[in-house]
Amino acid sequence: MRMIIMNVLSRKSRHLLSGEPLSSSAKFISPLQNPKVALDGVDEPSETIATQTVFTRKSKYISHESVINFIKRERSPEDALEIFNKASAQRGFQHNNSTYGIILHKLAQCKKYQALDGVLHRMTYETCRFHEGIFLNLMKHFSKASKHERVLEMFHSIMPIVRSQPSLKAISTCLNLLVDGNETDLARKFLLSTQKDFHLKPNTCIFNIVVKHHCKKGDIRSAFEVMKEMEKSEVSAPNLITYSTVIDGLCVSGRLEDAIQLFEEMVSKHQIVPDALTYNALINGFCRGQKTDRAKKIMEFMKKNGCNPNIFNYSALMNGYCKDGKLEEAKGVLNEMKAAGLRPDTVVYTTLINWLCRSSKTNEAIELLKEMKENECKADEVTFNVILGGFCRENRYYEALNMLERLPNDGVYLNKASYRIVLNSLCKERELEKAVDLLALMLHRGFVPHVGTSNELLVSLCNAGKVNDAVRLLFGLVERGLKPDPLTWSVLIDLICRERKLLPAFELLDELLKLDLNFP
Repeated sequence: MRMIIMNVLSRKSRHLLSGEPLSSSAKFISPLQNPKVALDGVDEPSETIATQTVFTRKSKYISHESVINFIKRERSPEDALEIFNKASAQRGFQHNNSTYGIILHKLAQCKKYQALDGVLHRMTYETCRFHEGIFLNLMKHFSKASKHERVLEMFHSIMPIVRSQPSLKAISTCLNLLVDGNETDLARKFLLSTQKDFHLKPNTCIFNIVVKHHCKKGDIRSAFEVMKEMEKSEVSAPNLITYSTVIDGLCVSGRLEDAIQLFEEMVSKHQIVPDALTYNALINGFCRGQKTDRAKKIMEFMKKNGCNPNIFNYSALMNGYCKDGKLEEAKGVLNEMKAAGLRPDTVVYTTLINWLCRSSKTNEAIELLKEMKENECKADEVTFNVILGGFCRENRYYEALNMLERLPNDGVYLNKASYRIVLNSLCKERELEKAVDLLALMLHRGFVPHVGTSNELLVSLCNAGKVNDAVRLLFGLVERGLKPDPLTWSVLIDLICRERKLLPAFELLDELLKLDLNFP
């Protein structure tokens, strides 16, 4: 069997031409053959070389591991499902929890939900034993796709397919995904129904999710009530996660002193040792409240008590100093981070670069950009957009345009915001020639300006007596599907007529009629 699989590519032509029928000991319903469970908008795929090779009549046995590996390697969900179906037809082969798990994962990953439903339906008739882990994985996929009702569907599929009551882990996973997705009403209804249907006695994990649910809603009072209920319980006392969640909720609500009081109670009364996440809630909270000196003291307290700050703690403090305009202190935090053996990431560098540029210190920002390169920390489009904005604030248009011209050749991806930042600034400062050149570069690279900016540029060109440039630019924009608003057309035609250039005016009117715009 292994030799057959290894010789897939070398024998592909013979298998494609052989037309050998598949041996089968049992019939099955293929999701591809059943119109109710066909792939979304996908025609039935032709047999792949891999499936032709693996599932020939010469195959006496195929292992579950082989099927799993083939499905994993298959990029196409259609072909992966074909492999899954072909395996079913092999003599003596029966799918198990693992093979079902991998095909469901593949279909969910590729958002082929109709085919996924077909496989789930088929599972209800299988005799093999399934585990609820399959459904926990599907819940996460649907939550990531913001399909929260389907998260609930997957939970309720556990009982009929796994044939056992969902565990506390399944309940807590579903509840947590709903809370993280801000589906507070669904989360509340789900919790009430599970308490009724499964006689649920919440454990610490579930209590913590409920606390997080209340804190996300800003209902700190209810969060404290849940904590009191936990304290009464013999098996579900509040733990570090409980306290950290409520401390963060208090900080977000601006109740900083209450957060400190709860922190002290946690440490002194309950002897719970805080971690970096707990400290980060306090540091972030005091920085948001423009009390960076207190945030710095919290970090010093953190170090003295044997908890080494991580990159998130340093980043929060540095960002707080930046927002307070204390850039020297922010640079000091960056140096402290490096001295502690931590490597600043792109977000950390970009945060400081942003505030340096906003404070007209673009040269210092450029030095940080060089440091990033030396430390093999890759700057992204956000980093470069910040620096482009810094150049424009200081009227350093030559450097901004040079960066836009050069970066794509260096393999750096720029987005439309990169060009719009510079173009907007050029239009604002009436640097019309540079603006026209940049717009031409944008269009050449497949980017279009914001309609407001293009309108402003067209009118500015006409007001400056550059009617021909305006007309050429206008038709270039129209060719790429960008339609200036009717008011801009009206202004342009009026200005062109004042210049006594009737031919361009008639051309514009003809184009206007073609576009079927409502001309005022």
